[in-house]
Amino acid sequence: MNIPIEVQVAPIDPARLEPIIGRARIERLLSAAAAVGRVLDEGAVVNVNSTSAGGGVAEMLNPLLGYACALGIDTRWIVIRGDASFYTVTKRIHNGLYGGPGDGGELGEPERADYERTLCESADWLAGRVGGRDVLVLHDPQTAGLIPLLRARVGTVVWRCHVGLDRSSVWADRAWDFLRAYVEQADACVFSRREFAPDWIDPRRLVVVPPSIDPFTPKNEALSGDLVRAMLATSGVLAGDGIRPLRGELAVEHVELTRDGVVPDAAAPLVVQISRWDRMKDMTGVMQAFTEFVDPALGAHLILAGPSVDGVSDDPEGAQVLAEVQAQWELLRSEHRSRVHLACIGMGDLAANARVVNALQRHARVVVQKSLAEGFGLTVAEALWKRRPVVASAVGGIVDQITDGQDGLLVAPLDLAAAGEAIATLLADEALGRRLGENGRRRVVDQFLADRHLEQYATLLVQLLAAGR
Repeated sequence: MNIPIEVQVAPIDPARLEPIIGRARIERLLSAAAAVGRVLDEGAVVNVNSTSAGGGVAEMLNPLLGYACALGIDTRWIVIRGDASFYTVTKRIHNGLYGGPGDGGELGEPERADYERTLCESADWLAGRVGGRDVLVLHDPQTAGLIPLLRARVGTVVWRCHVGLDRSSVWADRAWDFLRAYVEQADACVFSRREFAPDWIDPRRLVVVPPSIDPFTPKNEALSGDLVRAMLATSGVLAGDGIRPLRGELAVEHVELTRDGVVPDAAAPLVVQISRWDRMKDMTGVMQAFTEFVDPALGAHLILAGPSVDGVSDDPEGAQVLAEVQAQWELLRSEHRSRVHLACIGMGDLAANARVVNALQRHARVVVQKSLAEGFGLTVAEALWKRRPVVASAVGGIVDQITDGQDGLLVAPLDLAAAGEAIATLLADEALGRRLGENGRRRVVDQFLADRHLEQYATLLVQLLAAGR
């Protein structure tokens, strides 16, 4: 039996946000939290997802739940676990919701049986740990099947979907058909974009809450230029010549690099895309756009970075996708292969992993997120926070973060020439990159930090709990 685990939530004082967002926004957050406390009536808010490490959901939950805890809200985080067949089915659903076939396998009754078997085991464990005053917040397709199993045990059930597609698709429709019987029983369904919700969801139960980032996590905290270069040299991403060695200030994770013997020095412009090894992130498309449409005379190197594939428990396709990217890299001509680097960042120490990501984004001349579909794209918000110019696909939640030509450059997801030309433009025009970076930073401060995110959840919980009392 795959027993769920409870992740310990450490309180985080939201006062640390005040120098960024100002006192008025802190006061609004405190008021919203007090309103939740009044209606929660000794209940807890219990979040359930399928991993505590790797991917945007886990990254968001850690600081958000920490702030909620410090604001006096009884907040818990539980991670369910499954076997290989469960994750194969949930990855198939995940890919479908993004409009893709995934592995092309079925979502029929045998798959439903595998899915429900695992969730019945989790529900049995959870049933003794949640009560009638609690609010259950279930995240993504992995948890949707818990809704009918726990519906009678808790006061309120919210299902939060972090993925989706802006348009109709036969694969998305198939995935939604699989989930419908569960999702329809939730008290509220939360999406990152209204366009992601299927038309059968009651609009009275539909809520839109975009994600957020936290500026104080290891992935986003301020780092000096010297420390960034030292981290990247220590991890092997950059040549260490002339760079002060890292002497215990902050640990960085091991990075396993696929490269053709050429290590860029600190002066070389870096173009960086960081994401899971997922076909929807189109790492191979980024490689092709860079090698075919970015002039080598610009001196840039491309780094495609993702987590070590054995460190993300709920993604069975990561190793396959990494192998596909490596196979395309092998086919590059030697002059292209020497300026394209694949980086797998270790997951043994999550803070050390996040510091490598932080350093890569801060050192990058251009950050890319050329997704084929995207629920939100936290790597976009992270790069904008760091004042990096971003080239990204005009899909999903990315278009909620970037106005083309103002906060970054948007391209059609399949237009490799446009992506390469946008990258080349930013490599050649550093003044444009600085302007876009400053605008992007302001956009994140205004719209994509934790206080806004928590306030929206507070409004939802007050409405649900007040109606149910």
